[in-house]
Amino acid sequence: MTKQKTNNGNAAHLGFEAELFKAADKLRGNMEPSDYKHVALGLIFLKYISDAFEARHAELLAEDLQAAEDKDEYLADNIFWVPKEGRWSHLKANAKRPEIGTLIDDAMRAIEKDNESLKGVLPKDYARPALNKVMLGELIDLISGIAMNESGDKSKDVLGRVYEYFLSQFAGAEGKRGGEFYTPRSVVQVLVQMLEPYQGRVYDPCCGSGGMFVQSEKFVLEHGGRIGDIAIYGQESNYTTWRLAKMNLAVRGIDSDIRWNNEGSFHKDELRDLRFDHILANPPFNISDWGGDRLREDSRWQFGVPPVGNANYAWLQHIYWHLAPFGTAGVVLANGSMSSNQSGEGEIRKAMVEADAVDCMVALPGQLFYSTQIPACLWFLARDKSNGKRGKETLRDRRGEVLFIDARNMGVLVDRTRRELSEADIQKIADTYHAWRGEKDAGKYTDIPGFCKAATLDEIRKHDYVLTPGRYVGAAEQEDDGEPFTEKMARLAALWREQQQEAVRLDAAIEANLKELGYGG
Repeated sequence: MTKQKTNNGNAAHLGFEAELFKAADKLRGNMEPSDYKHVALGLIFLKYISDAFEARHAELLAEDLQAAEDKDEYLADNIFWVPKEGRWSHLKANAKRPEIGTLIDDAMRAIEKDNESLKGVLPKDYARPALNKVMLGELIDLISGIAMNESGDKSKDVLGRVYEYFLSQFAGAEGKRGGEFYTPRSVVQVLVQMLEPYQGRVYDPCCGSGGMFVQSEKFVLEHGGRIGDIAIYGQESNYTTWRLAKMNLAVRGIDSDIRWNNEGSFHKDELRDLRFDHILANPPFNISDWGGDRLREDSRWQFGVPPVGNANYAWLQHIYWHLAPFGTAGVVLANGSMSSNQSGEGEIRKAMVEADAVDCMVALPGQLFYSTQIPACLWFLARDKSNGKRGKETLRDRRGEVLFIDARNMGVLVDRTRRELSEADIQKIADTYHAWRGEKDAGKYTDIPGFCKAATLDEIRKHDYVLTPGRYVGAAEQEDDGEPFTEKMARLAALWREQQQEAVRLDAAIEANLKELGYGG
């Protein structure tokens, strides 16, 4: 079950994760995906922490019997303490018993009791009468096979991948509601590859199930860094989604400070005094009921008071306010945010551009999101475009300039309704941004008609501060086929006349056939 086949580019895995999800989904029966999500993900999480515990437990038993029962030995290695009744082996042995639901709930409670950071996070309603206990037993058997022959980090990685894949599939199954907790992987990868969060504090003010953080950690590891090089901070207002995020990060062994309150980041900013090196966010699009009428005066609104009926510019300003002196941010927003002039939004956008807060704009292709058909874009903000930093490297002075990238024609359809950006697409977008920022070894930047353009403030002023990339990048150059214009026109004119004659002949033949059948005009 640990073999994996992948297709080209960045589309979903076609290997064991997909097979596993298919098998798990079959067990779902008539359960709603939104309910079943917590059943399946809770068990995968339980398997993960139990496997990690058992592996360390075996190591300690070989060294020192007393140490094997010392909770602190596990906590020191960022491993959760799992009491006997919470261990996967115990549940697997009892999977076919009618009281398996109660045993799972007891396991979850015991783990929460012994691990402060998991308090209130784990699902504990497996004993409810409506939940089919035979299905639960079969699901335990299925999950038991994950990473069965793997050890240590490899096992963790496999379980982490399964958890992430299941999250994405549940988001697809839930449609609009799924988008509330999951940002498509290829969109997150664009943000991560462009911002390159090598070190420092990483923040997401509406973190959903934590996908931004998982991809940031992967980026650090893939580029030779250490997980401890970045510190993770986030906030989420939906309690159920916050629990998913806590589990998602724990499955990856990622330390984080993720806060929950039902008032949200605008009204109860849990991390108000902190500033961050990298902010990645996918706020809900065009949200109208954000309570803006209660926030007319706030130090975060330094470019203008955002309208009560749309939170887009509240998010942008909240995020900019939280940036450290050399901080950068990537924000997913609806396309309307680039051009809207309603309720003072145009004035706020103008103030942001004139203050050099906007670094880069990316127009995305349609059909990327599970939850909406609204076209989306990426805003990249920078605190200091004169002397920005990338690790210890100083970037070029980009004041008075904004990079526009039009990626609307990129991506491949992975099913009838959804598109994904390929790895080559993501690399092309990120490389363009890095070259424009003047990063070492990123190559020389040049405008590419139809794709990218470094526009001056004067050019943006001429467009009334509308930031839609299509306005700046122009049309893609057509390849010259080498045929002189006069020759081409003569050839095409002759072809057109031939086709006209053929059309007349076909019309006559059809008319004759209709007369023969008694339908003549």
